[in-house]
Amino acid sequence: MTIEDALLQKFADAMRARNRSAHTIKNYLADLQDFTEYLLHLDASKIRKGQVNWLSIDAELIQEYMSVRYQHGLSARSIARKLSSLRGFFNFLLERKVLQLNPASGLKAPKLPKPLPKSLDVDLTAQLLDQPQYTWQDVRDQAIFELLYSAGLRVSECAGLDLSPGLDNINSGWVHVLGKGAKERLAPIGSKSLQALNTWLKIRSEYALQGEQAVFVNRFGKRLSVRSIQNRLDKRANEAGLPTKMSPHRLRHACATHVLESSGDLRAVQEMLGHENLSTTQIYTKLDMQHLAKVYDSAHPRAKKRRS
Repeated sequence: MTIEDALLQKFADAMRARNRSAHTIKNYLADLQDFTEYLLHLDASKIRKGQVNWLSIDAELIQEYMSVRYQHGLSARSIARKLSSLRGFFNFLLERKVLQLNPASGLKAPKLPKPLPKSLDVDLTAQLLDQPQYTWQDVRDQAIFELLYSAGLRVSECAGLDLSPGLDNINSGWVHVLGKGAKERLAPIGSKSLQALNTWLKIRSEYALQGEQAVFVNRFGKRLSVRSIQNRLDKRANEAGLPTKMSPHRLRHACATHVLESSGDLRAVQEMLGHENLSTTQIYTKLDMQHLAKVYDSAHPRAKKRRS
């Protein structure tokens, strides 16, 4: 059983006119076909002589359809796409005055699972950070990268760091950070980060404009931008020969992951990262369990048989 070919063809033509790809159109038509087959098995009265009675479709029916497909193992991402296909088709019927309301307009697809943060293992992190420094920019960058990893700073927090109050407490092992929502916190720094910062501060005045408060400055003596930090990190990762793409956020994730793996103290990681809600930090527990599973699979002689 198929939807009337003429209506489908017109819908496909409308999508082509909006520069939708052939792949997208194919998926939309397949989703509509799936919905039609569901209607046929559910209630044949909704399909007469091969044509769907679209006026009989309401939000509750569509919600039931998504629920059934989800229960049968379809992923949240696929359910979201099917809902998008139906919503687009009903909008098409609205334009043709077949319908007066879009029954799918107020519906929400199942929440997509949050992807795990991409982290670096300890060895790759050391490979990135233990690189020779030849120029003053290298010295500055070393302090930045050590700080991102040591304190788990956001790149915006690092770029926005000022001499005061930012570094007022560095000899006690803390940096003063202005985080999201203008919320202040103290973030811990380790000995390597403190050493790199002090090395940079010894030469900073040679390159910073008079009166500039930014800890990290560019070649014009002004505050270094977030984009510049990203570019410099790309350069460092390439020089270090890392087999993966890098970002400042990955150093922040690496910091959180390594601390959690060693301590198991989720609350401490929350405080360190400046997360307002513990639920934001809990994603690292998933990453930690993933790490544990990998270690178990590689080390336990019965693990692979158990998981096969």
